[in-house]
Amino acid sequence: MGARPSRRQQPADPPLALDALPPELLVQVLSHVPPHALVTRCRPVCRAWRDVVDGPTVWLLQLARDRSPEGRAVYAMAQRCLPSNEDEEEFPLCALARYCVRAPLGRNLIFNSCGEEGFRGWEVEHGGNGWAVEKNVILVPGAPSQTCFVTSFEWGARENCGCIYRLRVRLLDVYENEVVKFSASPNPVLQWTERGCRQVSHVFTNFGKGIRYVSFEQYGRDTRSWVGHYGALVTHSSVRVRIRLS
Repeated sequence: MGARPSRRQQPADPPLALDALPPELLVQVLSHVPPHALVTRCRPVCRAWRDVVDGPTVWLLQLARDRSPEGRAVYAMAQRCLPSNEDEEEFPLCALARYCVRAPLGRNLIFNSCGEEGFRGWEVEHGGNGWAVEKNVILVPGAPSQTCFVTSFEWGARENCGCIYRLRVRLLDVYENEVVKFSASPNPVLQWTERGCRQVSHVFTNFGKGIRYVSFEQYGRDTRSWVGHYGALVTHSSVRVRIRLS
């Protein structure tokens, strides 16, 4: 019997610590981390990582990889409008970071739009028997939940009772002053006429600079003043921000 020659294990290369990377490479590496993790997990690691996350470069690299029309527009705008050093005390996390983390473009900015979490996120003023949350009378395609808010006597409708609906949307500045508004009061849905959904929509354009908040208010009641919830059925409300390419 012959003895097998022993195989000597080659010593493994020591792992490369990220803190040993030059600053330029560290920025490149961190730019591949998802925005939320970049802020919540990478930023607290050390001062060097915090400085990278608080600065614009790592976020510009993330924006540069977004090849959608909106992404290209935001990237071009960000390159022209980098925050100045004067803003650092007021905003330690740069504006680009806040944009990338929140990702506001294209998604619905209204939380709990169908009442899937009750009235969480809404300020409610009750009249009559108040508001309630119910299942949709008919299917609403694309809605995150097939539930709706329903008003009392105080947009689909119930067939056996008419209803009234009103909408008011306001764009507000940093002091919550109204800059521009849209309001709609569609014709009432009459009793015994329909069960389908109606849609009210509006696009704000050319409203200038300084918009910071959106106020979104809805009102509904039934036309018969019945006890219970027979008013307008409201679901899948939506506020979306888009960039107009020019």
